[in-house]
Amino acid sequence: MAQRDYYEVLGISRDAEPQEIKSAYRKLAIQHHPDKNAGNKEAEERFKEAAEAYSVLSDAEKKARYDRFGHAGLGQGTGGFQGFDPDTFSDFSDIVGDFFGFGDIFGGSQRQSRSRRGADLRYDLTISFEEGAFGVKTKIKIPRRETCLPCNGIGADPKGGLVTCSACEGQGNARYQQGFFTISRTCAKCQGSGQFIEKACSECRGNGYLQKEKILEIKIPAGVDNGSRLRISGEGEAGPRNGAPGDLYVIIAVQEHAFFQREGNHILCTIPINFSTAALGGEVAVLTLEQEEQIKIPAGSQSDTVFRLKGRGIASLDGRGKGDQLIQITVKTPTNLTREQKELFRQLAATSEGSGENPGLFEKVREKLS
Repeated sequence: MAQRDYYEVLGISRDAEPQEIKSAYRKLAIQHHPDKNAGNKEAEERFKEAAEAYSVLSDAEKKARYDRFGHAGLGQGTGGFQGFDPDTFSDFSDIVGDFFGFGDIFGGSQRQSRSRRGADLRYDLTISFEEGAFGVKTKIKIPRRETCLPCNGIGADPKGGLVTCSACEGQGNARYQQGFFTISRTCAKCQGSGQFIEKACSECRGNGYLQKEKILEIKIPAGVDNGSRLRISGEGEAGPRNGAPGDLYVIIAVQEHAFFQREGNHILCTIPINFSTAALGGEVAVLTLEQEEQIKIPAGSQSDTVFRLKGRGIASLDGRGKGDQLIQITVKTPTNLTREQKELFRQLAATSEGSGENPGLFEKVREKLS
């Protein structure tokens, strides 16, 4: 029987693009795969036919010869595609392997490593407001799994506890014939490692790890805030079978301050000032994160007026300077006045209704209220 045209086999036009050729083949390979059509010889032939067609049309050089001379251009006459060898058709596993879970459907898989990365750990750390602002070095104690040193994390007795798997002879995969090709699958006995534990390590009892506590000194950078996350690479739990360790994530909680509030990199505070200072002006002391400083209060300042101290805030985590300190004033209204003080306020009120200028009286009020 004459061999069918490869374009007809895949159901595509002769000017089909490479991706279209691949997609058509993928669809047919899934449809006619022997694992889905056990004992169906016709499906097996269709599967083989599609693979032959794809092996030619996916190769630019072979495709060019086929387009010009047909099957004869491939050196096969009409007696079938002699140049197709499924054991060397490397692109096949890329097309079909993902759908059927084969490591390498034509038997090319290597021993699978069973080492896996260890789990990440979380540590919640509470620090003071000042420590968040300036940074701090501190020590923390981490309970975690660590690799068992006697068995190097394998879990087997160091003296002959690990033996070669007899089922796969140490290859990590089992091979068997399915139709015209060889299929390779992970060995069920050793799970792909090629070895298994015959005698467990007495130190870790076959686990490959020991539960221990590790004391770490960590550096908290200046500027961290609530919810800041510090990643410490390789300080998580040890991986199974000597796998790479996970990471440690330190989650920061910053305590509230009795005087300051934080808003981004700025800090806010509120200070009370005397009525006379608000009216006549003056200097008042204000606490900053580093020291006490004096700020000037202009005459006539009102409650809720905000003053700014540049660069007295919190450092930016990216190193781009510091925020500011914002100081809101509240004017204290005097209470429990003496008779003399009340009289001065009456005089002040009387002058306010007139020209509003009586420096001597203002000075007397300030002296009496100070």
